[in-house]
Amino acid sequence: MIVGVGSDLCSIVRIQASLDRFGDRFLARVFTDVERARAERRPFTRAGTYAKRFAAKEAFSKAVGTGFNAGVFMRDIGVVNSASGAPTLALTGGAKARLDALTPEGHAMHVHLTLTDDHPWAQAFVILEARPSEETVA
Repeated sequence: MIVGVGSDLCSIVRIQASLDRFGDRFLARVFTDVERARAERRPFTRAGTYAKRFAAKEAFSKAVGTGFNAGVFMRDIGVVNSASGAPTLALTGGAKARLDALTPEGHAMHVHLTLTDDHPWAQAFVILEARPSEETVA
């Protein structure tokens, strides 16, 4: 069952302006070490890489229904890649707690994430899907 849906559209130009103005302070407040390492390996699309991840954080906060309140912080939401290369989210702290609170008993939550960009825009969609856990199905 679908538990939550969130989307966000982010200006790559705005993210570049934040990078220029605030530098490491902005990066440390918003992005995980994994996200920073990935973006820094892409010098020609650095701002776009950060903008997609910023949009993913916003989309997740909308999907869980809190925005960046109730203990959900941007750094608790990290974009990572699954073994197949598909993007997904690694959650910690308040973001993980909020997702756990939304997960119905006997279910496991699956986070679906898609990212795209076409300068000057970056976009992300998050779908939260609760699937019966294997013990429940058996």
